[in-house]
Amino acid sequence: QVQLVESGGDLVQPGGSLRLSCAASGIIFRFYVMGWYRQAPGKQRELVAAITSREDTNYAESVKGRFTISRDNAKNTVYLQMNSLKPDDTAGYYCNARINGIDYWGKGTLVTVSS
Repeated sequence: QVQLVESGGDLVQPGGSLRLSCAASGIIFRFYVMGWYRQAPGKQRELVAAITSREDTNYAESVKGRFTISRDNAKNTVYLQMNSLKPDDTAGYYCNARINGIDYWGKGTLVTVSS
């Protein structure tokens, strides 16, 4: 049974930083592409960043240079370091694993950027 559990969301001021974590279980973690998505109220869920098993990464244009995705295969965990946060980054952030064409999701963690 695949489980993805996010943590690290919080209320932060503009310009601040947060690190999100996603702990995976039930999969051979190191084999799969892992992603972070976000969904703001009234908007569609969008890809923020993804990392392959070879640690190739890609980012949404809106977060390039501010966010960094990384993974620790020994801990079955993927991270999202978010710097220079903006109010537009406010959203629920969701961890994703695509395994054999099936998307698995965590329940999400809320990031609020506000003064």
